[in-house]
This record gives sequence, C-alpha cells and structure tokens, in this order.
Amino acid sequence: MSIVHSGGLGQFEQDNATPHASRVATKWLQEHSSEFRHFHWPPKSPEMNIIEDIRDALLHAVEKRSPPPRTPVDLLTALEESWCEFPPGYLQTLVESMPSRFASLLRARGGPTSY
Repeated sequence: MSIVHSGGLGQFEQDNATPHASRVATKWLQEHSSEFRHFHWPPKSPEMNIIEDIRDALLHAVEKRSPPPRTPVDLLTALEESWCEFPPGYLQTLVESMPSRFASLLRARGGPTSY
C-alpha cells in the first residue's frame, strides 16, 4: 500500500467474505492497520461491488455466443470481444450508481438490496 499510495491516501476495502476474514487475514490487517485506511464493507455484500455486474454482463454475453467457446483461447477471445462490445458509458453508469447503492444499503441496514 505504501508503494502504490505513497502519499498515505490508500484505502483497503474489506468485504468480509469468508476467505478474507480468516484468522491470518484478520491478524495481518490488525498488524498493518496504521499503514492505510480500512473501509469495512457489509458482510458478504457483492451487490455493492460493480465488478459483479461487469462479470455477469460478460458471462451473459459469452453464453449467448454461437458457437460457444470450446477452448481457453476461444474463451479469452470471446471475453475480449464482449468487453469491447459494452455500450459506451456502461462502466461510467455503474460507477455513478454507487451513491444510490450505498443509500439503498443504508436503508436496508446492511441487508440485501435491489442491486
């Protein structure tokens, strides 16, 4: 973190997924907590992570392909082509949805949301 964010502005996001909340990971975070800010996500809340939306969109696009990819190289090609076919502004729209996602999460008191 100190290399990437040498100005001390780094922030670590912990989503509390089971592997990320292991004793080893928790101990490491406690030992290094003075080196960065630590933002706690609600437990197991992938709906807050726009990467989930992107992954789902790519998966859907690849599943619609005919013929389906049959080799790892075919899959990589299909993923790259699908990425390039995202509508202009798709990623920006996801980023701009974050305030609404957080508001929804607060209303749900950390529970499931519509995202």
